[in-house]
Amino acid sequence: MIEVTGKQIATNKISIKDCFGEDMWYNIPDYQRPYVWGEDQISTLLDDISYAAQNTPESQYFLGSLVLHCEQRQHDDTSYIENSVLDGQQRLTTLYLLQAVIRDITTIQSRKKTCETSIFQEGNPDDGIPERLRIEFAIREDVEKFINEFVKKEGGTLKHKELTELVQKSTNVSIRNMADALLILHKWFNDENNLDIDILFPYLRQYVILIYVASSELEDAFRLFTVLNDRGIKLRNSDILKAQNLKEVGDEKLQKEYAVFWEELEGELGEDFDQFLSYVRTILVKDKARHNLLKEFEDNIYNPKTFNHSTKKHQPVKPLLTKGKETFETIKTYKKHYDKIFDGNNYNVSNNWAFDNLISVLQDTALSDIWIAPLILYRKYFGDNHIYQFLLKVDNKFSGDWIARETPTYRIEAMNSILKVIESVAHENLSGQEKIEKILNSEVFNFNTLEFITQLENNTIYGRRFARYILRKIDFLLGGPYHAERRNSFSQMTVEHILPQTPEIGSQWQIDFTEEEREEWTHKMGNLVLISRRKNSQQGRLDFSLKKAKYFKESIETFPNSIRIMQMPVWRIMDLKDNHYYLLKLLKKQYGIT
Repeated sequence: MIEVTGKQIATNKISIKDCFGEDMWYNIPDYQRPYVWGEDQISTLLDDISYAAQNTPESQYFLGSLVLHCEQRQHDDTSYIENSVLDGQQRLTTLYLLQAVIRDITTIQSRKKTCETSIFQEGNPDDGIPERLRIEFAIREDVEKFINEFVKKEGGTLKHKELTELVQKSTNVSIRNMADALLILHKWFNDENNLDIDILFPYLRQYVILIYVASSELEDAFRLFTVLNDRGIKLRNSDILKAQNLKEVGDEKLQKEYAVFWEELEGELGEDFDQFLSYVRTILVKDKARHNLLKEFEDNIYNPKTFNHSTKKHQPVKPLLTKGKETFETIKTYKKHYDKIFDGNNYNVSNNWAFDNLISVLQDTALSDIWIAPLILYRKYFGDNHIYQFLLKVDNKFSGDWIARETPTYRIEAMNSILKVIESVAHENLSGQEKIEKILNSEVFNFNTLEFITQLENNTIYGRRFARYILRKIDFLLGGPYHAERRNSFSQMTVEHILPQTPEIGSQWQIDFTEEEREEWTHKMGNLVLISRRKNSQQGRLDFSLKKAKYFKESIETFPNSIRIMQMPVWRIMDLKDNHYYLLKLLKKQYGIT
């Protein structure tokens, strides 16, 4: 139990075992946002805990923080402390769901009981003990009902069919995402490549910790939340890294030059400076980052170690960089290539704007920037020589894995594999052209084409994170084979349905489409286009001819796919299907899928 005396603020670390202990009760207040974690966040959390359990099994792993408002509550004759969660609810709820899944898949009775008591307190009327969920969701009766049926009840997480239906049809965001989370967790444990539950769960309970900051005063708790999430002036990793490296430059004149260079870089990149340094880290280490930027440089670049299996100890290996001049010069080198890739002036690469236009697609719509480091390293070794062909390969691999629903860790490792191939081939005794051909033909660019096509052909994509990306990619492919024009980024870009989601009763839409056809096809790729302004739900429901004239006409700017659709005289089920399979054929050709 977390105890806060008077108006004091309490802070300490707490294990997952104690976090869900018998005296711990949580409330997700009504002002909190819904549960929104998806596969990326959940898989990353499990992958990172697994990595720690395997590599540092005796060390604690810091998972994050909780900001709590603690209040004394009364239930009949029982008094208890309830912790309203101001910050950390996504992580806490995921851990809650995780233990429900483990309860349902483990065959060990003691483990089932451990998970059960972490989920809810079993009532005992003889002792005056009420039955109560460990986490309650204020004023969210439908969420509470979901928890009772699929989380609290043993075997509830195994109802995959019902959970899948909730993911597809529930109008409640929290329920939809919680149902999906349970399916994602089961998928993770069903993958034989992931860590065994017998290793993961004990480590999770005993060694994974959270840091809590708690106050009995709501105003103080909100102030703590604001301070901990403030993006105000504070030391960045890059500031400390600069100081460490300047100390190692012996020449005073050179030291001043590097200080000016660094400050100019900070001024140019602003908040993105640490992100740029993370690209440099990735290029050098070629592995997933496990710590903050500063610790990554210190432990994996300046003082790397390898594990000796015979001695069971870590031993130092040659540094990837030395502090001081070599670090500054390396950053200079990679910044030069980074600037050229993103300066929007690469017509010379293939005598058109295709390279810059594809970069624009990725910058506008990719939710991850893991594709950037391979481009920088390629340009370091090969300049502009076939860099557009390399970008096409990287983009197809990056988006292929993303759309095929590979985990974030898998996708990061895939990009790191490309880095390793570039580095390896660059030092082989081959001609420059032979090296490039070997890289472009490498198996590291292969991806699960069957799942990729399944997601686009058979499944709805509206609401999926890749929807805007794939529609921009289609526009890129339809934008002319020669890309004579440079296509700018769009400050406002929205996915719009042609056949509306909710057609008006008696409209032409209801005549041209059956209810079954609308249910199956409304959210598929073939019925979606991009517009360059916010949605207008009223105009979006107009019949096709009026929709073109009053809504789309001023909203499609230079989106080639949207312009193409607007040339069509009608939009009926066959038009929608023809368009869907036309786009699918276009994408198959781009991705080399036969």
